[in-house]
Amino acid sequence: MDFIADRQSERIYIQVTYLLVLPETIERAFGVYRDIRDNYPKYVLSLDEFDMSREGIIHKNIRDFLLEDCE
Repeated sequence: MDFIADRQSERIYIQVTYLLVLPETIERAFGVYRDIRDNYPKYVLSLDEFDMSREGIIHKNIRDFLLEDCE
C-alpha cells in the first residue's frame, strides 16, 4: 500500500492507482489489503469516476477524496 495515515487513535490505509481498467490493475490495487485484518478504513484512489468499491474497501475518485472536508 502507498500510504498509512494516523491521527490519534484513527488510521486509514490508502492505495493509489491511475485508472482501474485492467483486471491486473484492479487485483493489485485491492489485493494489497488482503492480509490486513484490522477494521480501519481502506481506500483505493484513482481518476475513475465510477465507484468500484468491493469487499469493504472503499474506492473513490482521488479529486473527490482530496476535496472532502475532514474533521
